[in-house]
Amino acid sequence: MKSTRGEKVFYFLNGTFLLLLGITCLFPLINTIALSLSDMQPIASGKVTFYPIGWNTDAFTALFEGTRIIPAFWNSFVITTVGVCLSMSVTIMTAYPLSRKIFYGRRFFTLAMVFTMLFSGGLIPTYLVVKSFGLINSYFAIWLPALVSTYNLLVMRTFFENIPDEIDDASRIDGCTEWTYLQKIVLPLSMPVIATLTLFYAVGFWNSFMSVLIYINETSKFNMTVLVQNMIKSQSLLQEVVSSGEQVEVVPESLKAAGVLVMVIPMLAAYPFLQKYFVKGVMLGSIKG
Repeated sequence: MKSTRGEKVFYFLNGTFLLLLGITCLFPLINTIALSLSDMQPIASGKVTFYPIGWNTDAFTALFEGTRIIPAFWNSFVITTVGVCLSMSVTIMTAYPLSRKIFYGRRFFTLAMVFTMLFSGGLIPTYLVVKSFGLINSYFAIWLPALVSTYNLLVMRTFFENIPDEIDDASRIDGCTEWTYLQKIVLPLSMPVIATLTLFYAVGFWNSFMSVLIYINETSKFNMTVLVQNMIKSQSLLQEVVSSGEQVEVVPESLKAAGVLVMVIPMLAAYPFLQKYFVKGVMLGSIKG
């Protein structure tokens, strides 16, 4: 159907507005990249905005050679990888029985989980529970309290419910057990929602801040988020570079920008590979058809 003149004008204005809005959202990232790659003098004088002035990678050299950025990066990788594996496994194993109409009490368990979205024990009771289990200064204090997101669980349960009953009937005729049906039929059909929720969990664990700050006592176990926060707040990263004897002259703003970039690049690199599943997974898992 041919668009009218008014519709064309609306689409043009709407597209222009969304484009400008998207560019505005990118300004902080662009400014961070420019600060991390600029010379000292333009940064100190406040001339750097959205493009590097000069080309200087000393900030990254100082960051990797004079700080604990590499161990912190590895800690973030471990927290994210193990956390995603645990959370996705438990989410799948919980969402599947809740999606089965033959599961007795599924309404009760679903409402009980939804209740946790409205009310929680609070910070102090949660800390006391974690401490009573001896999990302080252990990554399990980060993984176990955040093991299942109720929102992610409901999205996956709804996705499982949308799988046609005819597929279930055909698999039963072929002799599939519940485990075989889940492994061979349900999971391959659910790749969009699995990829989407994997991204959700990965971003959550990678950006873990308060849980690491509260439960982890040893600085050697800090992840990237806490290290960069300490760097921005107290300039401890700059002090480490100076004390390490590095013959590199950098300004604090450049070091902070380099640290922020190293922290966000992994998630930015992973998103394009999962983006094609993103919209499909959320929409199919949120609307019961």
